Amino acid sequence: MPTSKLTELIARYRELGIDSQIDYQKFYLYSIITHSTAIEGSTVTEIENQLLFDKGITAKGRTLEEQMMNLDLKKAYERSIELAKSHDVISVNMLKELSSLVMKNTGSTYQTALGSFSTANGDLRLLNVTAGIGGRSYMSFTKVPSRLEDFCNKLNAARHSLNKTNLDEIYDLSFEAHYGLVTIHPWADGNGRMARLLMNQIQFEYGAIPSKVLKEDKEGYIKSLAQAQESENSRIFKSFMYENLCKNLQKEIDTFLKSTEMGGENVKMGGEKSKMGGENTKQGAKSRDNIIRLIQQNPNITMSDIASSIGISAKAVEKQIARLKKDGVLVRVGPDKGGSWEIVD
Repeated sequence: MPTSKLTELIARYRELGIDSQIDYQKFYLYSIITHSTAIEGSTVTEIENQLLFDKGITAKGRTLEEQMMNLDLKKAYERSIELAKSHDVISVNMLKELSSLVMKNTGSTYQTALGSFSTANGDLRLLNVTAGIGGRSYMSFTKVPSRLEDFCNKLNAARHSLNKTNLDEIYDLSFEAHYGLVTIHPWADGNGRMARLLMNQIQFEYGAIPSKVLKEDKEGYIKSLAQAQESENSRIFKSFMYENLCKNLQKEIDTFLKSTEMGGENVKMGGEKSKMGGENTKQGAKSRDNIIRLIQQNPNITMSDIASSIGISAKAVEKQIARLKKDGVLVRVGPDKGGSWEIVD
């Protein structure tokens, strides 16, 4: 596993202060949620989720079910992060609680010979399931309760002995937890979202940068999971997740360097370097013009709304605003909260 590369990328990520930007945690979480539901078929975009979560504005052309799927997952993540901060023991009841939040408004009630159960309540399945038509069958539902209990016990033991300063160990445990939970497949629906949520919960708990699987990587993600389950070798899946995390971190570093117009050298892992000066200057002028246009349209617009509208980081907007104020083009009227912007003619 490319652990040295991962360590270097995370060090670079934090050196640049990418995770110290205004509203970074909020927008990063929104991205995690958007891509996790996209793997399950949601077409809601990150910007649409931002409007849905922050303003309560629903997106045109999106079904109620997929928007409720995203709202439910947001609630589940908020609870999961609380549990991560308090370092609670991971139990079957905790997982059922989180599953009930994931499926709250999109879950179903099933009738079986053994009685009824509801995915909206986080109930464990009372029927057997397969991975789609012609797919592999998951373990019998009769084995799920004991296997899930055993899974939690082993996971808590691993958490107890974990070297909390070793990022490689943290990520390895989180990917193993994802693989283990989705392989047990405790619920009739929502298993993928729950596995990714648990993976992120462990990463949140120990201060690691949460990993996410982008919707464009869905095929590789599902194939690696299927191959790992078929061969009963979790390393296949974990190797994919490590490589995927490295790829996403490098992409975010490159995007950050470009949007903040740092110029100089964009250092990539492996020694490759490329000059960015000219390209950044053009990008900066375009961002500046877009900011002025948005403020002219709405003097009360917030920096986070500007960042979302033009597709750059909140920190990049801050720098552009500071330059506009320094150049005498822009002034702030009133306080930071409740005030407005004014373009100086």
